[in-house]
Amino acid sequence: MKTSAGILLFRRRPGVESRPADWEVFLVHPGGPFFSKKDLGAWSIPKGELSEGEAPLDAAKREFAEETGHTLHGNFIPLAPIKQKGGKTVMAWALEGDIDPDSVRSNTFDLVWPPGSGRTQTYPEIDKAQWFAIEEAAEKINEAQQGFLEELKKL
Repeated sequence: MKTSAGILLFRRRPGVESRPADWEVFLVHPGGPFFSKKDLGAWSIPKGELSEGEAPLDAAKREFAEETGHTLHGNFIPLAPIKQKGGKTVMAWALEGDIDPDSVRSNTFDLVWPPGSGRTQTYPEIDKAQWFAIEEAAEKINEAQQGFLEELKKL
């Protein structure tokens, strides 16, 4: 079964007591036609599949850079892996940091769309990024990834 790795970037909101429940998390929305009208449950941490022989944390950093255009450094905190409905295991690390969602530049993928049309179109892997309070993020994020938010609140 496939394994993905990603980063749950979080920040403390300015002027708010520094409890984990008051932190914000950085989520991305997948690009392309399948998710264009989906919101609740469609957002995710920036993540992607491991390349053969690649260390999971290295894959998580690479995927974050590919999907956002930002390279991360710091104290990566391992989170418990989760299993998504399709059977994919997702490993993740939490990291405190701050980036401007408007500065995000995603890599792209090609897809024949509409199906059977023979027309190949290019889409961004992520079409938007945003900071969310943890409670709102719990509504937006892929249901299986909610465990990452719960674990972050316990840090």
